[in-house]
Parts: sequence; C-alpha cells; structure tokens
Amino acid sequence: MWKWLHPYANPEVSYHFTGKLIPWFSAISVILLVFGLGLALAFSPADYQQGESVRIFYLHVPAAMLSMGIYLGMAIAALTALVWQMKLAEASIAALAPIGATFTAIALLTGAAWGKPMWGTWWIWDARLTSELILLFLYLGVIALQNAFEDKSLAGKAASVLAIVGVVNLPIIHYSVEWWNTLHQGATVSKFEKPSMSTDMFIPFIVCFFGFSFLVARIFGERFRAEIIARNSMRPWVKTLVLEQEKTNGV
Repeated sequence: MWKWLHPYANPEVSYHFTGKLIPWFSAISVILLVFGLGLALAFSPADYQQGESVRIFYLHVPAAMLSMGIYLGMAIAALTALVWQMKLAEASIAALAPIGATFTAIALLTGAAWGKPMWGTWWIWDARLTSELILLFLYLGVIALQNAFEDKSLAGKAASVLAIVGVVNLPIIHYSVEWWNTLHQGATVSKFEKPSMSTDMFIPFIVCFFGFSFLVARIFGERFRAEIIARNSMRPWVKTLVLEQEKTNGV
C-alpha cells in the first residue's frame, strides 16, 4: 500500500520533487494571501464589540492554528525518525522547528496587540496564552537540542524525543478555554458545528488560512532542501548538483 512512498525516502528524489512543488506553493500562497487579506482589510465588516481591531483576527488565528499544526507535523516526523530511522524525517524536524517557532511568536505578539484594547493589558497569565508560550519554548528547545551535539544522529534523536513529549501541550492549548476560567474567547472557526461568525468574516479567514498554509509549505520546501544538501554534502549527486549550479552561474 505504501510502496509509492518508498522512492521519496531517497534524499535525491525528495530534493528534486520538493523543488518542483515550491513554485506552485509560492504562486498559490501569493494569490490566496493577496485576495484574502484584501477581503479581510477592505471588505469584511468590523465587529460590533471589538470594532476595527477585530482585523487582527485574520493574522492571529491562522498563526495560532498553524503553530499547533506545524508542531503536530514535527511530532509525526519525530515518531517516524525514531521508529523507522528515516533520516529525511530528522531533516523535516530541523526544517519545521524554526517555522513553527516564528508562527508561534506571531500568534503571541498579535494576541498581545489584540488583547490590549480588549482586556486592557498586553499580557495576562491566561491558560490559552500561557500554554501557547510553552509551545514557543518547546520549539526553541527542539532547535537548541539540534544544535547542542556535534553528532547529528544523536541531536536528531534528542530533538525527536522532545518533539513527541511536547505533543501533550497541543490539547491543552486547544481545550484550555473549556477546561479553565479564561479571558480568551472560545472556539469560533474550529467548532465541529457551524462556525459562530458571519460569512463575510469566515470566507476571508478561510482564504487567509490557506494562504498562510501554502506559505508555510513554500518556506518548508526551501528549508527542507537546504537540510538535505547539508546532510548529504559528500554524496556524488550533491557534488554534481553544485558543479551544475556553478556552471549555470558562470563561476
């Protein structure tokens, strides 16, 4: 059943396949973000309680959702690396961690900017905010472990273990507004039933979310290819690739 995946365990095949996808990810993300942010900033209605500040929603919520989604993807890659000893899975973790940390930081910063006019303070030790901050520390911990050992194999295993252990924080983030008395509003777009927001706001959000998702895929593709090159620098195909690029650039 999974035989079609086997060729992509080859670093050279994955490198070239990812390179073919990157232009598509770039084009789709640009189109969706221009359209989605245009709708969000110019045409979506202001909230009857929050006014114009609600527009932070179109950046904050996608960033928060992606911060958790990226971590889940990183944890799946970590499990794959530990169980099946796939080196490309370790490369995926190294590529994903800085992206996830960046989107977590964006979620925290935009949340602070949104919280100031709503709650009267930039920060409060709210359950949702605190667990999201812990997520940022988990990302930074994975990055630190990857750079703490000269042995890349040992570094990959240590980072993989932390990535898997940190998964316990994801349901805490998601359900924190239900489990504890919190200032943070409840779920709006991630509910199983109909989202509790107007269509005029929901459509721009969905477009923005997928736009940022394809942006993440584009950035991941570039970082993943760089990790493959760095981890296979002595392979003949990498040396051939470098020589071809040097000829193309006239070096």
